[in-house]
Amino acid sequence: MPTTIPARGSRPHTLYGRRVSDGSPMLTAPRSVTATRYVTPLREGGSMPGLVEADDDGLYVLKFRGAGQGPRALVAELVAGEIGRALGLDVPEIVLVDLDADLGRAEPDPEIQELIAASGGRNFGLDFLPSALPFVPGAGEPPSADLAAAIVWFDALMTNVDRTPRNPNLLWWHRRLWLIDHGAALYLQHGADDLPALARRPFPLIGEHVLLPYAGSIAAADARLAPRLTPALVEAIVSAVPAEWLADAGDDDAARRDYVEYLLRRLEAPRGFAEEADAARGR
Repeated sequence: MPTTIPARGSRPHTLYGRRVSDGSPMLTAPRSVTATRYVTPLREGGSMPGLVEADDDGLYVLKFRGAGQGPRALVAELVAGEIGRALGLDVPEIVLVDLDADLGRAEPDPEIQELIAASGGRNFGLDFLPSALPFVPGAGEPPSADLAAAIVWFDALMTNVDRTPRNPNLLWWHRRLWLIDHGAALYLQHGADDLPALARRPFPLIGEHVLLPYAGSIAAADARLAPRLTPALVEAIVSAVPAEWLADAGDDDAARRDYVEYLLRRLEAPRGFAEEADAARGR
């Protein structure tokens, strides 16, 4: 019998309501919650996410710090997810989930026990969207050309390799298209000694984006979206990354500076990633 999961709505996008002196949205750090119950595993991805209940009575899809992809995948989840929300795209609310390593003691699956035991401390959580349906290319009404172009632009900026027809990571919920699972974004962070030096590297994989056939002008999306990502906003988003997710870097402040510099260099005009995506759309 399938697990019964109570209905819950995603919280509205309130993180960017206030503004700072340069006119850019001001980021409030993601809320922190404490996991109180492990509900069920979600075996759709290799990271073995799980559904947990938290002390605010909410349900969250939890990405474990101890999963095989490592904590840098959580960095990508947080940075890409919050940038997507800042751009006005529908990304469920992001929370930081404090997890007690003993929470998995009652789990019958040894693999899940080990995963929870290895993930004590702060993990990544995404608001659960009950009864959401996966986006299937060619089935049902497609997204608007402007929305498709905006998502392609965003994924090109974030070098997200995981929004393909094989694995769209898009959900229809309340007649809106929601973006999930950004752990594969910022893929150049893995093994890079000098991430900012790679900021202008081409991203030909954008040609495999699931929404490219539906997209309008990427150049028009670029003109709309790039001005929203000010240096102040990018710095605020990266500053919200927990230090323990950057422990392998030695100096977490230096690691944050690298992420900020990488993103700001990609956002410098002319933005080759946008031109590249438009060229792919035209083929």
